[in-house]
Amino acid sequence: MTELLNFFQQNIQMIYIVILMIFVGVEIIGHVPAVLHTPLMSGANAIHGVVIIGAILVMLHMDPSNKLGLAIGFVAVVLGTLNVVGGFVVTDRMLDMFKTKK
Repeated sequence: MTELLNFFQQNIQMIYIVILMIFVGVEIIGHVPAVLHTPLMSGANAIHGVVIIGAILVMLHMDPSNKLGLAIGFVAVVLGTLNVVGGFVVTDRMLDMFKTKK
């Protein structure tokens, strides 16, 4: 318990920044007009592509005996991939709404 308290005392400024980022992110996302959701989705897909590559690189440099780390890395790759694919599917469906009907 004392280690946890020492961690909070040593990193209190970082904790304040993370809390502030959460509030600012919620405010920014809450005020985005519906027209901008498709471009923002594409940007999020690009960011998650970088997350997938980062998770793969971390897994490549991990000790093979570290089963927990490899499992967490595998879950990160799977969830990142699902997010990218789902984002592209949603973006494609939204863009199909603007096409002229035959």
